[in-house]
Amino acid sequence: MPREEIFSIIEGKGAVIATAIHTGHGMRASLQGRSKLTSMQQLREEDPFTDIFASAVSSRIIATQSRFQIDFNRPRERAVYRVPEDAWGLELWKAPLPSEEVDCSLQEYDAFYAALKEMLDQKLKTHKQIVVLDIHSYNHRRRGEREPFDDPMQNPEINIGTGTMSDRGKWQESIALVTDRLKDAVVMGRHLDVRENIKFQGGEMAQWIHTHYPKTVCCISLEFKKFFMNEWNGKGEMTAINEIKEVIGEIADFLETI
Repeated sequence: MPREEIFSIIEGKGAVIATAIHTGHGMRASLQGRSKLTSMQQLREEDPFTDIFASAVSSRIIATQSRFQIDFNRPRERAVYRVPEDAWGLELWKAPLPSEEVDCSLQEYDAFYAALKEMLDQKLKTHKQIVVLDIHSYNHRRRGEREPFDDPMQNPEINIGTGTMSDRGKWQESIALVTDRLKDAVVMGRHLDVRENIKFQGGEMAQWIHTHYPKTVCCISLEFKKFFMNEWNGKGEMTAINEIKEVIGEIADFLETI
């Protein structure tokens, strides 16, 4: 499968990159007939609308294929979901995936990280440091659509993940700017609950970036609780979605001044 059918890369100006690596919903034809998931089951565990958030930044990487095909945010050995334990207990496949399907997905994984490296290396030719905004979303009504929300004390509306940084102090100014701007923002007529490393600390992509570029690239993971949409039917509140997009754009503009 050509690279552009797995993810898209838009190379704009500036030292800020946004990613939405779980927003994709596509599945290659050879996997579609093997899947036991409905489209809605699949969508519920993906990150719809995060591509819109990321579009506020001129440089971005957007996944077009589903995390159920290949998950760029897990270590390579766990990047292909094979059994229910890999994916929230969901019955994934009608039969075990054959090795050729796994190998194909892992080739996509390798292509993604090769493209990410190429993009970062190119950016670093003209910028001393880069900030990556790693944008995700997460469910908070797992007990059911009509059941109570998950405990808000453990589920902030925006979780800032910085746990993969080997030297957090080096990037404190960027982290503080992102945190402050998110806390100051008004979305749906109110300020949001923004906290750091409560629900998530950052995934494999952030870990990979901080391992390979510890002094030059800062990856800040932004996990938005799905307060801006109905996680059970996939419908979004477009006013809130566009307000979040605007905030992301403002953050990118401020980061460029550091």
